[in-house]
Amino acid sequence: MERAENERLRRMAQGKCLENLLIMQENEGMRRKAQQLDQENKALLAELKQRQQQQHQGAAGPSGSVSGSGSAAAANLKAKATGGKQQQPK
Repeated sequence: MERAENERLRRMAQGKCLENLLIMQENEGMRRKAQQLDQENKALLAELKQRQQQQHQGAAGPSGSVSGSGSAAAANLKAKATGGKQQQPK
């Protein structure tokens, strides 16, 4: 009786170890993704600050826009975040 209980507990412990390993692997992947998103966020923030400085210095064109590349960059980031491909503008 005691031997069967020990075996059951051993199997349960093995299952919990495997479950824990999978959770740790998933956590590592999520940590990497968070770092990537943080870097992209910092790059976009730097670009936004640069564009605001250019506008304040009068470097923007008459319409107030500097370039259309910002929307393409935003589309690329959105595609990365959703795991899809970038949609081509029509």
